[in-house]
Amino acid sequence: MQTIATVGGTRPVLADLVHGGLVRDVALVVGSAALVGITAQIAIPLPFTPVPITLQTFAVLLSGAALGPMRAAAGMLLYLGVGAAGVPWFSQQNSGWAFPTFGYIIGFVLAAILVGALARRGLDRSVPGTIGLMALGNLVIYAVGVPYLALALGRPLGEAIGLGMTPFLVGDGLKILLAAGLLPAAWRLAGDRPPQD
Repeated sequence: MQTIATVGGTRPVLADLVHGGLVRDVALVVGSAALVGITAQIAIPLPFTPVPITLQTFAVLLSGAALGPMRAAAGMLLYLGVGAAGVPWFSQQNSGWAFPTFGYIIGFVLAAILVGALARRGLDRSVPGTIGLMALGNLVIYAVGVPYLALALGRPLGEAIGLGMTPFLVGDGLKILLAAGLLPAAWRLAGDRPPQD
């Protein structure tokens, strides 16, 4: 099977294989924000931390890989902006920015950009590459979310790691493995179709 040609050192992402141009891009941006908003509502609160278990990070990182850095960043900025403006679609029906887990939402934007950029380099086409880009995306989310959590709660960083990262590592590993199956499989199904307008 031939690979899709690269342009300027970058490769298409899955969204580039869909027809539609600007209409497609707007739909994908809105759709990615809505997907993260929906997955935020599937939340399991934990009694010892303000950080719930959700599928948000999976949706954010999958969107980044499928949409590429610009569309994924726009989707996460839309999610952040609409929620900050008052729509209660953050986890546990939060809105605004005055709550301890808002740092993770800021991290979503940065992680979407990084994962999208790595997908543009073709890392989402293999299992090892997908594992790497998803792991890096998770690290970016934690790098912003955990210090923000520490500041918001007035706790030391080490304690915030125990509240906002350590309990979620096993779940993150499972989500990474799921993505490592989904993304390369999607590319195998796409074959060598050229990108669309």
